[in-house]
Amino acid sequence: VQLQAFGGGLVQTGSSLTLSCAASGRAVRISKAAWFRQAPGQEREFVAGVGRTGNTSYADSVEGRFTISRDNAKNTMDLQMISLKPEDTAVYYCALDITAYGGINPNAGAYEYWGRGTLVTVSS
Repeated sequence: VQLQAFGGGLVQTGSSLTLSCAASGRAVRISKAAWFRQAPGQEREFVAGVGRTGNTSYADSVEGRFTISRDNAKNTMDLQMISLKPEDTAVYYCALDITAYGGINPNAGAYEYWGRGTLVTVSS
């Protein structure tokens, strides 16, 4: 399975941006998917996740501003971000958890496949 994230860029505070992740391989359809981010000098943190049935989970810091979605037919996953803040600046990674049991896991170690990441910079 290969993942490729794209859509990052430099935006101003309050702007919107949509990240996309394209995945190869049949594992996508049975995977739980998530976006993580990592700011300079900080650990990678969970942003949002979506289960096989479309159930979602969000970090408190992005709840109400970010929306995660998936299209199993196209093997893609999007992260729509609105009302961006400077603290949202980070490299964003998409990831897949192919574990057959359990819900959306906010721990990065649970995800077997990772994309390279795309940089989002929000200027103040």
